[in-house]
Amino acid sequence: MPVDHYENFPVASWLCPPALRPAVVAIYRFARTADDIADEGDAPPAERLAALAAYRADLHAAARGAAPSARWPQVFAPLARAIDEHGLPVALLADLLSAFEQDVTKNAYADRAELLDYCRRSANPVGRLLLHLYRVDDPRSRQRSDAICTALQLVNFWQDLSVDLPRGRLYLPLADCARFGVEPARLRALEDSPAARALVADACAWARGLMLDGAPLALALPGRIGWELRLVVQGGLRVLDRIEALGHGTLLRRPTLGPADALPVLWRAWRMRRVVGGRA
Repeated sequence: MPVDHYENFPVASWLCPPALRPAVVAIYRFARTADDIADEGDAPPAERLAALAAYRADLHAAARGAAPSARWPQVFAPLARAIDEHGLPVALLADLLSAFEQDVTKNAYADRAELLDYCRRSANPVGRLLLHLYRVDDPRSRQRSDAICTALQLVNFWQDLSVDLPRGRLYLPLADCARFGVEPARLRALEDSPAARALVADACAWARGLMLDGAPLALALPGRIGWELRLVVQGGLRVLDRIEALGHGTLLRRPTLGPADALPVLWRAWRMRRVVGGRA
């Protein structure tokens, strides 16, 4: 079951049990639509924030069994069913909205702690919602899920520098920029340099470390969810390999995965039965 383009969301593929697919797609649509409200089109910030506030009100209406507004019926009708059937934690859905609201008003991050707080709300709720659907609720699994989801968010940032920076968003922490002697203004101008590439390489090493910290979760979870997560982990690591192959020059070019990457990702996912790592 293909879905569109919410980067941080594992696809509701054939690996997902059919009984859970409606809930997974409902969560996806909720996140995707909110992300589009925050990012897409030409609306001014005040209008985006007002729309997100209305969206939040509809979330809470759906959660308490009341009728939401008529603005997003394709989102809140299926989401209300998923909340009712699976007891989805509404606080996690609200965390996603807080991150999208932050995207409207904040365009740079002082340090890694500040960026991790954003990832805690923009990415980690996705993994925790999926764990909830699969009835996995132990602290170690939640911690590893958070590591994977944060890593995926960071991978997306370092992959998308050439896209995000022209839109005014700098996700490379300012403290890291200072550590490598890279002026934020030069990054925003997409000015490539050895120092900028070293900065990106260091950021990618950070993301890779988090991904490997969380990867044992893919081996601990049984059946389809385990295989789905192995593919997600190896897909993220494969993007990091692509960034490395570009010499970490993602200020100039956005690396992507294509059909030629499918077999290596599948092979590495299979090898995770014995070896947890980014490179077979």
